Amino acid sequence: MMADHVLSDLQHGKAECRVVKVDRASEVHVLHDLNVTTQLRGDFATAYTEGDNTHVHATDTQKNSVYALAREHGITSPEAFLLVLAEHWAAQPWVTGTWFAAEQFTWERLAANGHSFVRSGQDTRTAWVQTYGSVDGEAFVLGGLKDLVVLKSTGSEFHGFPRDRFTTLAETDDRILATSVSATWRYGSRQARPSQEQARSTEDIDFDAAYDAVRAALLDAFATTHSLALQQTIHAMATAALDACADIDEIRIECPNKHHFLVDLAPFGLDNPGEVFFAADRPYGLISATVTRSGAEAEPRAWVGVG
Repeated sequence: MMADHVLSDLQHGKAECRVVKVDRASEVHVLHDLNVTTQLRGDFATAYTEGDNTHVHATDTQKNSVYALAREHGITSPEAFLLVLAEHWAAQPWVTGTWFAAEQFTWERLAANGHSFVRSGQDTRTAWVQTYGSVDGEAFVLGGLKDLVVLKSTGSEFHGFPRDRFTTLAETDDRILATSVSATWRYGSRQARPSQEQARSTEDIDFDAAYDAVRAALLDAFATTHSLALQQTIHAMATAALDACADIDEIRIECPNKHHFLVDLAPFGLDNPGEVFFAADRPYGLISATVTRSGAEAEPRAWVGVG
């Protein structure tokens, strides 16, 4: 007799829909370049158990909605555009929840004219919108960045850690600290519903200004914190971000420790007063933390599926 196994966590969508929107309202064009992923949750069980696609919104349809809604509503910020998608799909039959993600690639306008650009920056802006229930249900908006590679050539120490028979790492009071910052922050409860007004307006929260403020705060805290551990630097960066942007309630930061080891040049008759290093790519330390604004409530559902 076949066991009654339980089917759960059903979702489907289209991954990495690359959409480039050109705003031609003036001779100086504005370029938005997003990589969008869609996922719908809902009453789709018969597609899995019986191959019945009656309730399945095809992933190709979801892809097409990205391009059509970009034309109809434009793109002002990745967060605002994902709210447009959430408003549309949360209202569709058999959909009980949605999950949308976006990466934004930055282009810098060239001085020669208003329509030529060059890709700029190594870091990538990220965003997520997640809804629960129908169009009147809850929505959570997250912003973020990844691949923000930073390095400081002094102002970092690491000592006082436990030692046992496996410990070979030497303590140091001056080292290179390098990492690639991934940070994700959750906007506050004012973005609680995927309503038409909220999805099409940034009057409540200026997502671009919030992103700029958080990114600047992260960089400033990294540069100015005399670090006794990467953990301390992460906490300082998260705290600075919350202080810099009142619109966010929670931030998660993950940082690999990009180790730089002093090269022993003695075999070549040379000293090495902290000038020549070997940059190791692996293995690496991986440090992370979440910091929540004092008085703000945790929202674990906002983080489901967020990498």
